[in-house]
Amino acid sequence: MKVKKIKNSKIWRKVFYATLFMACGWYLHGMMVPNSTGGYGNQTPYVLVKELTKKNVEARKKYIAEVEAVNSVDIIPQVSGYLQEILFKDGSFVNQGDKIFVIEQQQYLSNLKSAEARRWELQKEYERIKKLHESGDAAEKKLDTALSQLVQAEADVERAKLDVEHSEIKSPISGYIGKALVTKGNLVSPNSQKLARIVQFNPIRIAFSVTDKERFNFMERMKKSEEMFVDVVLPGGQVKTVNAKELFAGNEVNAQTATIPVYLDMDNVDNALVPGNYVDIYFRYSLGGDSLLVPQLALAADVHGTYVMTVSNEGIVEQKYIQLGSVYEDKQVVLSGLNPDDKVIVQGLQKVKNGMKVNVTLVDVKK
Repeated sequence: MKVKKIKNSKIWRKVFYATLFMACGWYLHGMMVPNSTGGYGNQTPYVLVKELTKKNVEARKKYIAEVEAVNSVDIIPQVSGYLQEILFKDGSFVNQGDKIFVIEQQQYLSNLKSAEARRWELQKEYERIKKLHESGDAAEKKLDTALSQLVQAEADVERAKLDVEHSEIKSPISGYIGKALVTKGNLVSPNSQKLARIVQFNPIRIAFSVTDKERFNFMERMKKSEEMFVDVVLPGGQVKTVNAKELFAGNEVNAQTATIPVYLDMDNVDNALVPGNYVDIYFRYSLGGDSLLVPQLALAADVHGTYVMTVSNEGIVEQKYIQLGSVYEDKQVVLSGLNPDDKVIVQGLQKVKNGMKVNVTLVDVKK
């Protein structure tokens, strides 16, 4: 019986200590977890708040743009014949009017001489009949026929001259010509493949897509003569800044992407940009000196939109939904929803809710 009492006393001690530890745990849990008022235990929560700032902010938005040639042309022969000469080096720069290909000309020169001889004969015949008509020895119809034949002969001469001219192919624009796509001795014609392609490098065109709302805003700023700039990041990492006054938009919205193309022509004297490349660009403009900024740490969102928690001078929390603009450093422009004298919670958001009272610590005033 004595042994049994000892065992019972040990069991009761274990039960006592287990109950004590559980009670302490529940007490500490109640002190650490926010209650229905948002505090820890019965304490009013502490939060950190910041004041809003006003600043002359420059909006800056990134786009991915494609480099396009302002002018480019495929060289296609306009007459048939064997390719006799290639007068350029592959990849070289050619000026407008430079001779670049020659198609065998003999047949076209021969055709021109025949056409000129035919015209000379018909010119003499027309003059003879005209004199006879004036003296009454030739009918009006015969004179008309002679004139018609002369006009046709003159047209044949002009056509033959044009064929001779087209046998010498000249560059229609200034730019860089690619490799010759046909070698000497091959038979070419207007229906055959192109002979080469010439692409203009300077000026160059930057093309990117924006929403219709962004396009409208760009055009409105241009009407007001506001300064707008585009920073183009070159392949080597250098940045070239272009005044956006020459910017122009396309005339249709892409139904699949709901965007509209925007184009900007710029100098490319050093040939840093090559058509077909993709580059990063940054479109920037001033938003003025009264832009209201809110710290990004203060932002939260729910199904109704983006909001912040503000604190009044009496320490009462108020939830305010806001409309945001551009990002500026670690802040964001507020378009609507806040007053300049509002203070927003930047730390402790998880502890508060609308209408509750909090203890406030103000940090980084107006920074």
